Amino acid sequence: MDSPVKFTGTADYVATDDLTIAVNAAVTLERPLLVKGEPGTGKTELARQVAGALGLPIIEWHIKSTTRAQQGLYEYDAVSRLRDSQLGDARVHDVSNYIRRGKLWQAFAAPDRVVLLIDEIDKADIEFPNDLLQELDRMEFHVYETGETIRAETRPIVIITSNNEKELPDAFLRRCFFHYIRFPDADTMKRIVAVHHPGIKEALLTTALTRFYELRETPGLKKKPSTSEVLDWLKLLLAEDLAPEDLKGGGQDALPRLHGALLKNEQDVHLFERLAFMARRER
Repeated sequence: MDSPVKFTGTADYVATDDLTIAVNAAVTLERPLLVKGEPGTGKTELARQVAGALGLPIIEWHIKSTTRAQQGLYEYDAVSRLRDSQLGDARVHDVSNYIRRGKLWQAFAAPDRVVLLIDEIDKADIEFPNDLLQELDRMEFHVYETGETIRAETRPIVIITSNNEKELPDAFLRRCFFHYIRFPDADTMKRIVAVHHPGIKEALLTTALTRFYELRETPGLKKKPSTSEVLDWLKLLLAEDLAPEDLKGGGQDALPRLHGALLKNEQDVHLFERLAFMARRER
């Protein structure tokens, strides 16, 4: 077994204590780490930071609605082989010329330990996670066209992300170590902001985050802004050289300055416009 490794966060990624515990527990148990949380809370970036902190290569498999589990193992290009046979190409005698390695094969065949990211697994068909159960459990699979078995000599660190768009099968969940990344509280958010915008003035940061959390907690909001969106908003505030007073002008229910970085649909914009109108009528 490999020597123990410990993830403690990085200078570029603020990891809470419970998150570092989850990462290290999954490594110790040699089970995939399933990370859920709101979009924009750093799930994908976690895998990259774990790889960087432990000095390991990373292999990223980004899942789409059309992705099939078999693609993670390998794909056999029978059409190209048929075409080459019709052209008399000598390559047809070696079927391995038509096998394209998937991300799991690449991770299993790596000479040293790697981090394997399976990103947004909930985008795929509901059967997708079940189709990977055996391969992720045994860290091996069979290639029927060549008769070979691909087996991981060194077990990769597997990190799987989900935005909770659909429920994952119980059999799959049993094989994972689970962690939910909670939305950062104000103190944690200040630490995150310090990484991305060092030197931001305390008064501006405090006022901006107060407005941001008020906005997030507004009843009826369809899409709550995420960590990545508040970082974009703060970048704009700094670029415009706005003062704390510029963020207080319209009152709690008014649209914040440069709100396009925070509100991403017209329903939420209309909601704040209505709240601002009602607040003005009550004055």
